[in-house]
Amino acid sequence: MKKLLFMLLCGSSLAVAQKPVFTSAKVLAANVYSNAAELSQTATVSLPKGTSEIVIKNVADQLLENTIRIGAPSSVTVLSSQFTNNYIKEYELDENSREVKVIRDSIQLLEKQVQRTINLKDAEAKAIELLDANQKVTSTASGTAVELAKLMAYYRSERLKAANAYDDLDEKLKDQQKRLGELKNRLEIDSQKSEKISRGKLVLQVMNESAGNVLFEIAYLTPSAGWRPFYDLRVNSISAPIEVAYKGQVWQSTGIDWKQIDLKLSSGNPSQSNTAPILNAWFLQYQDPQQFFQTLSGRVAGLNVASNTITEYDAYKSVKKEEIVNGNGIADYVDITENQLNVSFDIDLPYDVASNGKPHSVNLKQLKLPANYKFYAAPRADDDAFLLARIGDYSQYNLLPGEANIIFENMYVGKTMLNANQTSDSLNLSMGRDRKISVKREKLEDKSGTKFLSSKKEQTFTYEITVRNNKKEAVSLMLKDQYPLSTDKEMEIELKQSDGAKVNAETGILTWELELKPNETKKVRLSYKVRSPKDKVISNL
Repeated sequence: MKKLLFMLLCGSSLAVAQKPVFTSAKVLAANVYSNAAELSQTATVSLPKGTSEIVIKNVADQLLENTIRIGAPSSVTVLSSQFTNNYIKEYELDENSREVKVIRDSIQLLEKQVQRTINLKDAEAKAIELLDANQKVTSTASGTAVELAKLMAYYRSERLKAANAYDDLDEKLKDQQKRLGELKNRLEIDSQKSEKISRGKLVLQVMNESAGNVLFEIAYLTPSAGWRPFYDLRVNSISAPIEVAYKGQVWQSTGIDWKQIDLKLSSGNPSQSNTAPILNAWFLQYQDPQQFFQTLSGRVAGLNVASNTITEYDAYKSVKKEEIVNGNGIADYVDITENQLNVSFDIDLPYDVASNGKPHSVNLKQLKLPANYKFYAAPRADDDAFLLARIGDYSQYNLLPGEANIIFENMYVGKTMLNANQTSDSLNLSMGRDRKISVKREKLEDKSGTKFLSSKKEQTFTYEITVRNNKKEAVSLMLKDQYPLSTDKEMEIELKQSDGAKVNAETGILTWELELKPNETKKVRLSYKVRSPKDKVISNL
């Protein structure tokens, strides 16, 4: 028993002391989420029978170790797996070992021989240069023909010797460099640099029942990749549907160039908590009307119109509903899968994504969205008119929140946000500014002023808003303005004139629905009075 135990211990120590087996993993597929990616790779390695240590190169520089999954045949048992990006050499070299010393000495000696061969090559090259530069012979002296014959014979002999010596040295140098590379490869990994090689490595301890080639399937999550949706919204006229180019911007800096892989984009979030939420009491409160109004109307890059802002759609121009139309290109090879948790886009074409952190655009699909259009202006916050589009039943298009470029009548007009996470039945988009509709708001000084009455002061404000349609077709315009509200019982506010506007007394917002013919101008007036103590100053009036 003691002898058997000793033999087993010796066998175990020999197995552990074995040189690691190295192999490189190849990326087959990537399932990219908004802030991570799941990579699927394979690696083939020739293993002996028994226990081995395998170092799998070319995995991501960063990965989540708790997500590593290793697949292997039933004859192979994976004892442990470990990720590292500091595994520089094939094994921890024992510099005192005889084998390593022999290799080190051989490398040093061969490097000297390589340098001497290079020096000899340079010398022969200079000799050839010198011979070629001194070929001229003068013809004035007697016996020139004899001297020329001697010179030709000398030149031929010496030139041939130098050329042959140069060629022999060139072959010798190539052979020495090849042997030097082989020696260095015995001590170093990643000697082939034909493509980007990552620092990341997986170290596996495995037990194999029989010697042979083994295929390992590797999967893990890496945070060094992601994607985001974005759109190109094209409107040719307000009587046509919105043409949408649905795209994805994919980026990755895993340290591995993805070559000809199966690419899949998913709206899921792998880092999202899986703990079921607990609901607490929900108390509603009003948003500050002025802040909401300015947020709605004053964005230079385009409005992000909330679903409860515009409810009057009777005057909208309707566009006949059209089906989704896929355009030519990669979008024809994208399969869209929707389940209860997310939407995924499977691209059937092999795809390349370089590991440089730069966004790579992928066309997912082309859509034609039926829309109702209306113009909107709030001159107190912005002097321009905006074109708004309302899309009904938008959930069928699998849209995700993202930034969108707006192209109106073949002109780029800016950006907007497509908020597909809202809970309303319709999606409201701002399609940008239309300067063919002029809006001007001015204060009428002769109908405005301040009066002092005993302990009170009375301030009157009157504004006139002029709207002109410079387009060739009639338009519907929603015009909004507002008057202030009081939060102090000593401050009284009276709306004197609204010119037929729909008045919301709770928010102080007035809405006019205007129908403007081509080249037609309309005017409306707003007037209100503020009565307050004369010894107090209103800061935001």
